[in-house]
Amino acid sequence: MRVGIVTATYLPSRNGVATSTALFARGLRDLGHEVRIFAPRHPQMPPREDGVYRLNSSFAGARALGAPADYPVMLAPGPLLTSRLPLRDLDVLHTMHPFLAGQLALRWSRLSGAPVVYTAHTQYDQYLHYAPMPGRVGRAVLRPHVSAFARRVDAVLAPGRAMVDMLREYGFAGRVDLLPNPVDLASFRAATGAAFRAEFHVGPDTPLVMSLGRLAPEKNLDVMLRAFTRARASRPDLRLLVVGDGPSRAPLQAQAPEGVTFTGPVPYARVPEALAAADAFITASTSEVLPMSMIEALAAGTPLVAAQSPAALDLIEEGVNGTVRPATPEALADGLLDTLHPDRLPALQEGARLSAARYDLPVRAAALAAVYERARQERRRR
Repeated sequence: MRVGIVTATYLPSRNGVATSTALFARGLRDLGHEVRIFAPRHPQMPPREDGVYRLNSSFAGARALGAPADYPVMLAPGPLLTSRLPLRDLDVLHTMHPFLAGQLALRWSRLSGAPVVYTAHTQYDQYLHYAPMPGRVGRAVLRPHVSAFARRVDAVLAPGRAMVDMLREYGFAGRVDLLPNPVDLASFRAATGAAFRAEFHVGPDTPLVMSLGRLAPEKNLDVMLRAFTRARASRPDLRLLVVGDGPSRAPLQAQAPEGVTFTGPVPYARVPEALAAADAFITASTSEVLPMSMIEALAAGTPLVAAQSPAALDLIEEGVNGTVRPATPEALADGLLDTLHPDRLPALQEGARLSAARYDLPVRAAALAAVYERARQERRRR
């Protein structure tokens, strides 16, 4: 198949949608499919990218809309640029966004006759505090738009149950198939964390907890830090590495409790060794859909300690690969101490590795290709 992926965010931007899109593209190509990615220009993009077609973008627009600093806003291509894009022979179009990227996918499907697949990745209600408008206005505009977009496409996917619930709440009653994000398990199976520990002065026998992801208000990072402080009262040797960057980094780092180190962002190639260095992964966020970082932690054999959320319930089998607790410092601290107990930790680490198998890239890419083929067949029947 010739697959066109229309995305509002792509590497080198650092977020789950960009990462999962790049992984799916690789997995589909490994299966013999041709993948063309249509994405916004980025100042740090490589000089040559096979199969990637860059559209004009604006960082000023990103700031005006409250988007993350590493998230250029795609601009609509004009007729001349559109005429130069390889669109007319596509077999399927796939988008992760109901806004401009999604509208382009619908428009371009009319050129090729290809079906459009939409993956709902983002709980937009959780991010309205970034938008330059009152929350109630944002919700009134957002919800009917997303629902109407989902009704116009040929197939709707969701990486986890949180997104299915969101679509239902927004008013979409059609079919939604679950398709979790992929992980390249090979890179995580081979990873060791010794060098990463040494870089941040964590001894080989020191119990190490890790948080990895964007540092932003919706992540409940203050709750996570208070949970760590409570757990450290019982385990004074406990350390926490907070890996990542974002608007909350500076204020949190300025008042970081003892035992906490903010590492800043790390290149994605180092994520396997970072997660392999940890004994447990902690998150207090309740806004996640099916975060790549949590799946990657499982792949590295790092059990999860997570605040209760649909994403946590999707990923965690209690007592097998981690624990789900209420989103309070007390509950998360107890979960962390239980997970790190020497009598339980080895079994949880093995359970984490085994549970990650369902997210392996070849498995997920084959499942996505099957969705594409079904959408093509249904479009032909119509």
